[in-house]
Amino acid sequence: MTTADDYKALFEDNPRGVQVLEDLVRRFSKPAVTAGGIDAVLKTYTHCGENNVVQFIVRQINLANNVGEEDA
Repeated sequence: MTTADDYKALFEDNPRGVQVLEDLVRRFSKPAVTAGGIDAVLKTYTHCGENNVVQFIVRQINLANNVGEEDA
């Protein structure tokens, strides 16, 4: 079973993992699309889905660092 500490070790403690996470954020953290009707909605949903993966990784790192536990 993968733990929050595993995400921290891979994406925060490992210099190559830091680079990979930065690349994932750059590629998949896109803003909502506001012009284009239904196509904009579909693009926004796609962007949200991609961003959810990146945010999951960040939440795991934060959990391993005891960040934001008061919000749980």
